[in-house]
Amino acid sequence: MIIDFHVHLAAREHLEPIAAEFCDSFWDGRGDWDALLRPQAFDAYLEREGVDYAVGLPEISPRVTGVTTNEYVRERFGRCRRLILFANLNPWVTPRPDQEVRRLADQGFRGLKLYPTYQHFYPDARELYPLYAACQELGWPVMVHTGSSVFRGAKLKFGDPLFLDEVAVDFPDLTLLMVHGGRGFWYDRAAFLAGLHPNLYLEVSGLPPKKLLEYFPDLERIHHKVVFGSDWPGNPGIRANVEAIRRLPLSEPAKRAILGENAARILGLEAAP
Repeated sequence: MIIDFHVHLAAREHLEPIAAEFCDSFWDGRGDWDALLRPQAFDAYLEREGVDYAVGLPEISPRVTGVTTNEYVRERFGRCRRLILFANLNPWVTPRPDQEVRRLADQGFRGLKLYPTYQHFYPDARELYPLYAACQELGWPVMVHTGSSVFRGAKLKFGDPLFLDEVAVDFPDLTLLMVHGGRGFWYDRAAFLAGLHPNLYLEVSGLPPKKLLEYFPDLERIHHKVVFGSDWPGNPGIRANVEAIRRLPLSEPAKRAILGENAARILGLEAAP
């Protein structure tokens, strides 16, 4: 299977202008990404791109990129065959996030993404521990944005992967993904942590696939802890990214693991849709 662990479901109207322009820049001459954000159209698009499943993401970051609510994602995309919906919570506006994730689990969400650099919090804050405990109890994977961002308003100090070290220790049965692999500043740190903690994974969305071995020289060795994501629509195409990874000088087992097998294990998937 090919699994894209990182697809944004924000309509253009949800985004701040700089974020919409960023997505448009990748689609110049290729069509209108916003027009694909209809349930049947998006399922068909994923099939054309050769993607069996994708993790679909909302985002509540009003200070930086915009707001795409959990409710919008569930109501619009809840019946897409190829989408697995993750939720987003902004701890500044959700007073009891542990209770909220349980409510969202009842609505069909299957994981969580956190945006520390956009929502301005430290991922290892003790106030978040009830949230992590609830996700561990539910069996929810938790994606955490790490590394840099091009968007105004982001605060990069919150994106250090090291903040997940203590969380990984204190919640050993919680699967954590370092989204963007510590992009820009902390590639080596993210790779080391992925190799150290059994429950901590390196997610490589938003990174040029042809540079992955430059960023992560030990990619072959830690391939069982690496997960593919595209960061759609902010990329040159999901299929193009998949093919670029297939051209890397990695073993075939490593490529299969990165492009789908690791994600299938995390998500509990056994077959294509």
